[in-house]
Amino acid sequence: MNKEVIKFLRESYNMTQREFAKFVNCSYALIALVEVGKRRITENLENKIKIAFDLDDNQLESIASIVAHICKGVPPFNQ
Repeated sequence: MNKEVIKFLRESYNMTQREFAKFVNCSYALIALVEVGKRRITENLENKIKIAFDLDDNQLESIASIVAHICKGVPPFNQ
């Protein structure tokens, strides 16, 4: 899981960072910092996201693949 996947999930559900953090049961600051790349995604955070959105590893892998494809050359992701 990476910051783009988190942002994709959050935006797919039309959630603000605060709403997403509350839904996942973590701090707003953590989500904000993860999305800008200043904090890494811990195993604990990844597990919370999987539980909150009822995702298994295969589903998460599929989402990551889609996000990676979308992000190729599309601003602001073309870093």
